[in-house]
Amino acid sequence: MVHGHGHEAGMRLVRHPAVKAVGFTGSLAGGRALFDAAAARPEPIPVYAEMGSTNPVFVLPGALKNSGTTIAEGLVQSVTLGAGQFCTNPGLVFGVRDESMSAFIEKAGQLAAGAVPGTMLYQGICDRFHEGVERARTAPGVRVVCQSSIAGQAGQAPAIVFETDSASFLKNAVLQDELFGPATLIVGCGSTEELERMAHQLPGQLTATIHGTEQDLAEHQKLVAILEQKVGRLIFNGFPTGVEVCPAMHHGGPYPATTDAKSTSVGTAAIARFARPVCFQNFPDASLPLELQNQNPRNIWRLVDGQLMKDRL
Repeated sequence: MVHGHGHEAGMRLVRHPAVKAVGFTGSLAGGRALFDAAAARPEPIPVYAEMGSTNPVFVLPGALKNSGTTIAEGLVQSVTLGAGQFCTNPGLVFGVRDESMSAFIEKAGQLAAGAVPGTMLYQGICDRFHEGVERARTAPGVRVVCQSSIAGQAGQAPAIVFETDSASFLKNAVLQDELFGPATLIVGCGSTEELERMAHQLPGQLTATIHGTEQDLAEHQKLVAILEQKVGRLIFNGFPTGVEVCPAMHHGGPYPATTDAKSTSVGTAAIARFARPVCFQNFPDASLPLELQNQNPRNIWRLVDGQLMKDRL
């Protein structure tokens, strides 16, 4: 473990000739700087950088009508989990404007008002959160629905819910940036087609969430198809915070969420980032690594002629 302020320690590690691959979690600026430095080496190396995501949530009409209150409760719990310091924190919510959407927005605001401010990892992150909140608050077309009514202390961040319309969202680039902390922006759209346009313009994300009924899902297959090209993980009727270390987990996504959309930083497949395949062709059995010898002395699972087995050969 190497401690240091600024980028110098990270840059020296990435440029060191003994380093063969890099994993990174942090900002887009930091991840891209390391990625560029690794590519500029005499011997370039891969950088698996996870750099941020707004993790959009699409709440479809049937879900808003049938379960708007429940979804609002889950949303605010997810947004405030760990003071909003999860890379899968749902920072954007999209829905078609109607009475159910309005009730959903107001309920989310009420819940945010009762949330206790959370302590952030360190003061610098907290300062950047408050700066981002002010930029969003002063952006044209943005309304603060509500924020924590409980006064926070130094180093703490209040939960806050913003609201805007799709036109204002598209005009203000600041609204499309990740706001790392317990905040979310709800964007009201005029139609299903507008929801699809919002999905089209999103950059690469770690996750996207869809709340809906089975009928909603059947009627919004185009939206699902768009999001499939934008994210690494699609969630239906759930929330993106929290990941499980298992073979099915994919915690990655298209750039700028990560620098390698095929890799995952969580789950059993994550080891592939730091493993390099080597082929032993026509070697005698005794000269092969133990893992490849016919008798399988380590008793491990192996893929032999396309079949997964532990058998001795």
